[in-house]
Amino acid sequence: MARHGTVTKAEKALHDQVNILPRRQLITVMGALSVTLLITFIDQNGISVTLPTIAEDLNGQDTISWAGTSSLLANTAFQMLYGRLSDIFGRKAVFSAAICLLALADLLCGLSQNPTMFYVFRGVAGIGGGGVVNLSTIIVSDIVTLEKRGQYQGIIGSMIGLGNMIGPFLAAGLAKQASWRVFFWMLAPLGALTCVVTYFFLPSKPPTASLKESIRKVDWMGSLLSSITIIFLLIPISGGGAYFSWDSPMVITMLIIGGLSIFLFLGWEWKYAKLPMMPLDLYHNHIVVVMLVQNFLFGAVYQSYLYYMPLYLQNAHGYSIIRSALITLPLVVFQMVFSILSGQYISRQKRYLEVLVFGFSMWTLGSGLALLLDRHTKPTIIIVPLILNGIGVGCIFQPILVALQAHTPKLRRAVIISNRNLFRSAGGASGLAVSAAVLQARLRATLPSSYSYLASSTYALPESAKNVSGVLDAYMAGSHAVFILQVPLIGLCLLGTILIRDRGLEPPEDTVSGEPPISNQFGEEIASEPSTRPCNTSTRSREGVKEDLELQPMSSRIDHDEDKRI
Repeated sequence: MARHGTVTKAEKALHDQVNILPRRQLITVMGALSVTLLITFIDQNGISVTLPTIAEDLNGQDTISWAGTSSLLANTAFQMLYGRLSDIFGRKAVFSAAICLLALADLLCGLSQNPTMFYVFRGVAGIGGGGVVNLSTIIVSDIVTLEKRGQYQGIIGSMIGLGNMIGPFLAAGLAKQASWRVFFWMLAPLGALTCVVTYFFLPSKPPTASLKESIRKVDWMGSLLSSITIIFLLIPISGGGAYFSWDSPMVITMLIIGGLSIFLFLGWEWKYAKLPMMPLDLYHNHIVVVMLVQNFLFGAVYQSYLYYMPLYLQNAHGYSIIRSALITLPLVVFQMVFSILSGQYISRQKRYLEVLVFGFSMWTLGSGLALLLDRHTKPTIIIVPLILNGIGVGCIFQPILVALQAHTPKLRRAVIISNRNLFRSAGGASGLAVSAAVLQARLRATLPSSYSYLASSTYALPESAKNVSGVLDAYMAGSHAVFILQVPLIGLCLLGTILIRDRGLEPPEDTVSGEPPISNQFGEEIASEPSTRPCNTSTRSREGVKEDLELQPMSSRIDHDEDKRI
């Protein structure tokens, strides 16, 4: 039987970064985290509505989809490493470094003179932004008990929605009135300012080990192998069929190297890594596996929808950037509202499964209704699937993270958050790549012969083609094909909830490998620690206490660190 609460001795030796804060200090810290996240998601999602403008300005119409793919690719490659780096060097140091990296990348994006420069710096922004999102979630798990975590993760989720809402308007307005470059130049100093603010306000528990010892703890080989895997698999997947021929030597070679590196990475993490970024025994729990697969799938759907819905509005309907941003507003508004509401529900009811079922149901329904959209659909009808998808996203993004933490040991909260973000980011990168390939394939098949050259440019529609009915119909057909792709993926997520059991908000005990386990009411093996766990022993013998611990449900054994309530 899998021991879902087992941790290694190296993990047990890490300095504890739990720091449950009093309410007043908690509000200050949450405010600092929220502002930082807001800037991060303005950066990530504001760019989507300006891609046609950027493509035209940098003469990158044929390759502009790499702006999103490069960011997600770099984001994905560093996700697992962030969790362990924060375990080793402390949350504040790694968080501050990520903010500074994002600010620098935004400055350089605004200075880009060609597509290659822009894609490289968007990749750097992906590394920094991924660290901000990752560490924000990890820090919340340090300063708030799991029982209250849904409520505060809901606030984090609302910042994602707010950033998604403000970003497109801000980027579109600046692109129209000044330049798309001003958007990035504005974000750079704001990022630097938040770095200073969070450095002074975030609580910190510095590592007890020396810098040299801390550096030796990092799983450098695992990081190298995982990066090779991600880069060598996602680049050919992103460009195969669109920018590279699937049977080209480069694509085949990269896929072979990427495939082999998967096995090398897993072997290293299993046998040799002392402090693995991806502890393989996490995957002994089938519920954790199901939820991580769901994260990959809905990551693909969400990122694809976020990028290709504005393109449908701009290229199939001919709407302006501002108008397309206004029409997509309900998506992020309802995401923000239901992120807060779902977090409140989980904190009060101590349950999460019904939230996940409801969220995936709404998301599946919204994705299905998107198939009814055509080139003549009125905006009042278009917003219906957007509202349903917003409700679904708000009920999924943060609640599923709370559910994952409820099924993993406390000492691995940073690891499970990083692994979750890895799967979601990998899904997003794959979703963007596959969607681009689907759209281009459909355009090649449906564009009028005199406009066939547009198939290699899925973003920027030239003025000469904006009123050509055959071109608009082709873009509608391509958008419809992308929407079709999204339905079965999110439908699989809904079906996956059948395999999830709600175990409440008490995580498995932290058990060092080799200690004898006991079973909880879910059949999961956990270990008791009689010397440190409170129990009623005043009238019982030691044998009676031992019997109690063996029979007692886990929900009645509360860790001292979790007793403090906000």
